[in-house]
Amino acid sequence: MEERYNLAIDRMKAIIEEKTVAEPYREYFQHVARFILKLDELKQNVESGKQKEMSEEELQEEMKDLYADELEANYEKSYANPAYAVLVLGGELGSFLSAVYTEIRGGISYVQEQRMEYVVIGAELLIEIYNKFEEEKQPQPESLKEIFYWYASDYCDVFAADRIKDQIDPERGCFIVNMIMNEDLSDLRYLYRMGEYVGVNERETAAYLNSLSQEKIDKMADTFSEGYRIGFVNTGKDLSKKSVVNIYYAMGFERIVKKAIENFAKMGLKPSIFRTSHSVITRGRNSQIGFFNISGNKQYVYDHRDDIGLVMDKQYVERKLEVMRTTYEQNKEIAAGYAGPAVIDIFGEKTFVPQAKPEAVKLSEKQEELLVAMNGRAGRLTNEYLPGDERSFTIISWPVPEIGEQYHEIFDETIKINTLDYKLYQKVQQTMIDALDKGEYVKVTGSGENQTDLKVMLHPLADPAKETIFENCVADVNIPVGEVFTSPVLEGTEGTLFVSKVFLHGLPYYNLKISFKEGKITEYTCTNFDSEEENKKYIFDNILHNHQTLPIGEFAIGTNTTAYAVAKKYDIADKYTILIAEKTGPHFAVGDTCYSWAEDVKVYNPDGKEIIARDNSISILRKEDPSKAYFQCHTDITIPYDELGSIVVVAKDGTETEIIRDGRFLLPGTEILNEPLN
Repeated sequence: MEERYNLAIDRMKAIIEEKTVAEPYREYFQHVARFILKLDELKQNVESGKQKEMSEEELQEEMKDLYADELEANYEKSYANPAYAVLVLGGELGSFLSAVYTEIRGGISYVQEQRMEYVVIGAELLIEIYNKFEEEKQPQPESLKEIFYWYASDYCDVFAADRIKDQIDPERGCFIVNMIMNEDLSDLRYLYRMGEYVGVNERETAAYLNSLSQEKIDKMADTFSEGYRIGFVNTGKDLSKKSVVNIYYAMGFERIVKKAIENFAKMGLKPSIFRTSHSVITRGRNSQIGFFNISGNKQYVYDHRDDIGLVMDKQYVERKLEVMRTTYEQNKEIAAGYAGPAVIDIFGEKTFVPQAKPEAVKLSEKQEELLVAMNGRAGRLTNEYLPGDERSFTIISWPVPEIGEQYHEIFDETIKINTLDYKLYQKVQQTMIDALDKGEYVKVTGSGENQTDLKVMLHPLADPAKETIFENCVADVNIPVGEVFTSPVLEGTEGTLFVSKVFLHGLPYYNLKISFKEGKITEYTCTNFDSEEENKKYIFDNILHNHQTLPIGEFAIGTNTTAYAVAKKYDIADKYTILIAEKTGPHFAVGDTCYSWAEDVKVYNPDGKEIIARDNSISILRKEDPSKAYFQCHTDITIPYDELGSIVVVAKDGTETEIIRDGRFLLPGTEILNEPLN
């Protein structure tokens, strides 16, 4: 590997001097070669220990130089931008070469982790493409795509296999863990050695956490780790059989994560932390998972979300799934100890409205179908080795400095939201559940300009003394407290869901309108773009995740009026993550149910009643053909209280019981929820 590396670096030095490739392509290759030589300089600094001795100002300069082509200030004239690459290099070649450069740019994090094999592979990819341009003045795009195809196929057993091992094996997913546990977190220079761009959010988050008392840090970390433990208790799963917790979080929150790791150790769990993927081979289309930075250029990420289209065909799908199965099989004993993810999410970033660029790589309709099929098979394969009925999760979210000048106050309010008295909510929510359990269906309507008008069918109870329809959700896997939820009966569930403004997975939707028949999506639109075609495509890609339709997997009533009041006070309702937003009004999730992959595990409310609404007519198909039962997505869409007309439970005899009217809770015993709204 060292020999290959040295040969590749020598070749980069030659490329920046040669004139064997015609313009405008020569300048592109020289630019990318210079970037790889910058990676070599970074490697020397890391290996020699020089980077540890650099001042913060020097580290910032090093970082800005490495990330220059991704930063918003430079992106308009960057080869990483497909629009610019097409303008300069032309058509298919431009978008292709932009994708290649993006693939190679992952080398920054690889060098920091000293995974030099990855850097070598990227450099050799560039050399092979460069050679093609030496042979032909302007090669055919198909011949170049073939090179990229075999790169992705051949190295799938490196990138995809390592991705799985980093997730389930704490001895492999340990670079970030070692940084957290062994570095002086009060010296913010450590951030620049973690392999991601450090912006204002990352630095100021870490600085603010350093200003807090250990008692406050402990409170936040304890809520997080205890929610994880309680998730196993409440679902009757045996945590003692598990040995690995996979932590996802945003850079800057290391002090909380360090305390959480200590808490997990007391449960017998070792942490694994893998970073968000920088390779087309393992990169997800719609979200960043793992360890990620907050302040990166989101348009850059969005522009390259479909680069997998350069290689996606049936043969590639089979190749990747084969690698996944082989890796799981070779590591099945380690996989058996995997307990599930513990996630720290963030909110407060500036609103990102993506620009849909025609120059970016796009999936064909056939490729979209293949991607859906691959994700479905990958999900079933993962569940085979990491059974859903044996693992759990927890997720909590915190604000970041970009939220505004009142960041510190909002952070303190979020601590209160995330640590509310769950016993109080448990009692109030049980009152609601008792009323809901008497219903045949629920009617949900909007007020004012909100066009929501939905009929939601409920599962019938065979034994109301021992069974219930709704789960009483307190602060365990979904922090903070504050919702009751169920999996509706699809047959008979119909109507319109409307929200004037909502953020889902970091993307905004304006006047989102979705129609349902028999519990499944039939129509959808929004007003984000001037073109109705673009609006539908936006929803199809990011809410339906390329499925032709999705069922309603969840109906819930959020009860966290404290979080709603904070949102109103600081005007941050549009900043909340789904995690908090879903607690601030009724919400509907499209996709899988909340019990996906674990429907046969009996779940009980604190009152001892079994929650029987764990399936619907689609998820039950798992007993015949799992490929028809799951969609690998679950997106919550919340109607805020101020857009809500009413929620009414209708019994079989036609008797109606109001739960909420005009944004206020009406049931005796639930009035306390109105206090923060006054």
